[in-house]
Amino acid sequence: MVKFLVDDIPWTIEHKPKNLNEIAGNKKVIDSLKSWILSWERTGPNKKAALLSGPPGTGKTVSVEALARELDFDLIEMNASDIRTGQAIESIVGSAVTEQSLFNRKKIILLDEVDGISSQKDRGAVQAITKVIDKTNYPILMTTNDAWDPKIRGLREKSLILNYKKIGIRDGVPYLRQLLTKKGIEADDSMLKIIIDRNEGDMRSIINDLQMLTTGKTELTFERINQLAWRNRKEPVFDALKLVFTSKDCLNARKAIEVTDVDYEMLFEWIYENLPRQLSDPYDLSNAMEALAKAELFLSRAKKTQAWQLLSYAMDLMTAGVAMSRKRTKPAWIPMKFPQRIAFMSRTMRERVKLRQLGIKIGKKCHVSSQDSIKIFIPYLKIIFKHNEEMASSIERWLELDDEMTTYLKY
Repeated sequence: MVKFLVDDIPWTIEHKPKNLNEIAGNKKVIDSLKSWILSWERTGPNKKAALLSGPPGTGKTVSVEALARELDFDLIEMNASDIRTGQAIESIVGSAVTEQSLFNRKKIILLDEVDGISSQKDRGAVQAITKVIDKTNYPILMTTNDAWDPKIRGLREKSLILNYKKIGIRDGVPYLRQLLTKKGIEADDSMLKIIIDRNEGDMRSIINDLQMLTTGKTELTFERINQLAWRNRKEPVFDALKLVFTSKDCLNARKAIEVTDVDYEMLFEWIYENLPRQLSDPYDLSNAMEALAKAELFLSRAKKTQAWQLLSYAMDLMTAGVAMSRKRTKPAWIPMKFPQRIAFMSRTMRERVKLRQLGIKIGKKCHVSSQDSIKIFIPYLKIIFKHNEEMASSIERWLELDDEMTTYLKY
């Protein structure tokens, strides 16, 4: 008998969402999907089928599986592109949508990858599915990468269209952090952003990369991430930087935001890192740095106050503001460099994690926030631990510090 280790199980399977709350991103779309399913038991739906559209790895199939589990529905799942002919579809799917299950349970019919049907080889397949939709007694869900593919027009007209988007930084980072916490692995948010960015928001690929990079490790390091290829995202980042550093008008420079899906904070880091090398004239560099400084103020204020309308000003300053600062620098090709601040943050991650844990311990004892603990108490504790061993031992016992925390305060 072959024995499988836990580490051999792909995380995409081991940590597959068991309910809708465990799915990262696309909350509004998933709520609409659930409401549509529940409408079958109330007034009846306006459409008897739903078409889940979006790029790979956005959670289309996973959300259907989690929904069936959460509502206690039987799920009958088929790959539409594997059922080649109209006759086969009517025979296999047709019986599933009209016949009751063995124990009279509610059920959902899922046809995966309907855009995989060939308009030439599988003639009659789309028409057969539309007939099945007309006579179904149960919800029919279909997935596609593109709802506007001409060959599935007939299905689109019969269906409620639900558009799934790529996972973003705001939803992706907390989800991945929670996953790594379960695994006992430390990681800095900046590195999780890089992985999300490199995989273009494809959650399946993101989790696969994360598992590969952390197998047998207790922390995720920048050096490990840097081993990954940039895939298709490397060129768009460089295209965006080229627009920022060479554009002669504001509108063209502002397009840097459009040519790449890189997180705005990451784009800021790329610009900040390469600016001194791209603008050789001190006057140009000074003006560009001032524009970046103002952009960072807007970014910080937007995050602190949740006034996200301020992002527009930050984007203008970090793109058009930098581009218009170039007055005297002569054109020259200079290779772009990866943001070193990101690399530095990864190297100091363990220390920052330990500092955060120490701040939480002190905060609980002193009834203050962890941030106030770090700012107010730790500077004094460092002095005590270096110069008063007896008092340090007493504090160590009171706070229940581990060896790493004690070492941090001593040195």
